[in-house]
Amino acid sequence: QVQLVDSGGGLVQAGGSLRLSCAASGLTFSSYAMGWFRQAPGKEREFVAAISRSGGNTYYTDSVKGRFTISRDNAKDTVYLQMNALKPEDTAVYYCAAGRAVQYSTCYINANEYNNWGQGTQVTVSS
Repeated sequence: QVQLVDSGGGLVQAGGSLRLSCAASGLTFSSYAMGWFRQAPGKEREFVAAISRSGGNTYYTDSVKGRFTISRDNAKDTVYLQMNALKPEDTAVYYCAAGRAVQYSTCYINANEYNNWGQGTQVTVSS
């Protein structure tokens, strides 16, 4: 069955960096658009970043533009989220997600476009 395993979270000071990874199995990875979402305590899950099947297109929520970078390695069935200049408001559980895409250029922003989710990894940014 499809499995997404998130890793790389941790505790970091404001201004620091973390790199999240999401290893996929049980699917043809290159057929899926990938995304990262996050959920802070008491808040709804929100979109963070998305990447197309080929990796040629990416999309970010405004609050992380210029600080976060999503990338993928289709040879390793893995998607990454490089997070720099972290802020306390970035504290959340981060989830990767996979959504089947017909077009190579498709990026999904809405959670309901994704039908496979990782278990989440905690990111805590201290001030």
